Amino acid sequence: MNVTPVPLTPEILVPRLGDYLVERGWLSQEDLEAVLSYQAALRDRGQEVPLLGQLLVKLGKISQSLLDQAITEYVLQLRAALEESNQQLEQRVQQRTAELERALQKLSELNQLKANFVANISHELRTPLTHLKGYHELLLSGDLGALNESQLHALRTMQRAIERLERLIEDLILFSTTERGNLPVMIQPIDLCTLCRSLVEQVTPRARDHRLSLELSCPAEGELFAYGDWEKIGWVIHQLLDNAIKFTPAGGQIVLAVDLMSEYVEVSVTDTGIGIPANRIQELFEPFHQLDGSSTRRYGGTGLGLSLAQKIIEAHNSVISVTSELGRGSRFSFLLRRVFPQPRLGGEHADG
Repeated sequence: MNVTPVPLTPEILVPRLGDYLVERGWLSQEDLEAVLSYQAALRDRGQEVPLLGQLLVKLGKISQSLLDQAITEYVLQLRAALEESNQQLEQRVQQRTAELERALQKLSELNQLKANFVANISHELRTPLTHLKGYHELLLSGDLGALNESQLHALRTMQRAIERLERLIEDLILFSTTERGNLPVMIQPIDLCTLCRSLVEQVTPRARDHRLSLELSCPAEGELFAYGDWEKIGWVIHQLLDNAIKFTPAGGQIVLAVDLMSEYVEVSVTDTGIGIPANRIQELFEPFHQLDGSSTRRYGGTGLGLSLAQKIIEAHNSVISVTSELGRGSRFSFLLRRVFPQPRLGGEHADG
């Protein structure tokens, strides 16, 4: 059965027209209910059902002019209500925006205070540490008197603690520098294989103490230059090796590799350690964050290392990539632009 579509009229824009007519006193509640019942009966019989206003006019309950007036008034009221609602919404948006701006300003101030505090406390810690190192070296050298084997052992243990404290302070200073948006890098050609050999020599005693195998893989020629900051790239590689040692159980293996990648050189540290859950890899680069954040966590550290390493590598227009399998180990890597040797000019060694 085909139903004739309702013609487009202004009444379509007006909801609850009957209630409005009753509220205005232009229609009685009894007449409204009677017309609504009549409208429902037409619908039940499958007949065309006029709009309420049209039916009211047809049944002589109100005049056409009164219907038009009611619809016009109602539409104007709806428009006014919409405009008022829009104004209120705009005011709320402005208020909320102002609140967010104040909160952002406060957060920025707190962040700056944090960076200043970290910087100040780090520099303050340097002075007593310098005294500790100085007297420790005097004791260890025997300049303040002969020492027995037990005393020497105690001093060597103290030396490792001093070195660890020194690294933590340097990490804090570097963090405060990056938080201020000031991370200068001196980009120049650096011999990565030479740098990596030096770093492996530094961390080998610690790897040996943890009963770990530490290997270096470099091209056969032994020299491979890339553009980077020698000191800061060295800091990153040392951090990756330090983490690998920390999170690899005894008997495991760590490999530091330098490989050619067309126009780039890839530096990678691979271990057979505890691994990282795939859904938590991005957390590694959050400052002051430890995946094991419980009060009984097994592994020490400030949680700054990888965050700072990422910032340094980003300052070299690169990123640190991570692949890991829980219980099987992890691989951290980054790319640096390769330095190609300049071709020799012909006749360079010709006799004059």
